[in-house]
Amino acid sequence: MTQDTVRPSGPAAPAAPTADWSLVLPLKPLTLAKSRLAPYAGRHRPDLALSFALDTVTAALATPGVARVLVVTRDAVAGARLAALGALVVADEPGGGLNRALVHGASAALALAPRAPLAALSADLPALRPAELARVLGAVPTDGRAFLPDSPGLGTTLLASAPGHPLSPAFGDGSRARHAAGGALELRLADVESVRRDVDTGSDLGEAARLGLGPHTSALFARLGRSRPQT
Repeated sequence: MTQDTVRPSGPAAPAAPTADWSLVLPLKPLTLAKSRLAPYAGRHRPDLALSFALDTVTAALATPGVARVLVVTRDAVAGARLAALGALVVADEPGGGLNRALVHGASAALALAPRAPLAALSADLPALRPAELARVLGAVPTDGRAFLPDSPGLGTTLLASAPGHPLSPAFGDGSRARHAAGGALELRLADVESVRRDVDTGSDLGEAARLGLGPHTSALFARLGRSRPQT
């Protein structure tokens, strides 16, 4: 594996406010989402993408300190299901990819709560645990930006900014290096694997299952009838 060993960093930086967080999650149209899962899930791929988002949003809304969860999507089915959970759905008006969608969602979040800390969170964290997400948010410094790398150590699952600082997302392949180069602090925390384990392949889903899937993904995972997903 290429996963980096993540150890607690030195003296902790002052933490951002632990309350009133706005989280912004991007979600592609379900017919286009999670294409790398096609060999594993076949026709159930859109259902898996929706299940991931449902479990991620459910956990995010249950996280202490999170005041609102905004989902940026133009998928009407996903938007209705996520709104029913309590998420605020923002139409993906600008188009042009993931980072433009996040900038759009961040603007909507700031319009609702201009003094709240803000974080972009991957929508494919089906094992997400509220207590672990709360630990990550609590480690964000009060001045500037911070990010959490994904499990393989190349990407990013969470990018946060303190009030008054732009989010400046640079997600996509190799985003860990881009966020670090852009001045964001890398959060080095132990025991937050559920926040780092995003899912792009069948193998990723197997790793998430070992952490413990949320109810929506767990039910579909069981129906797929595979205990050892393959890439």
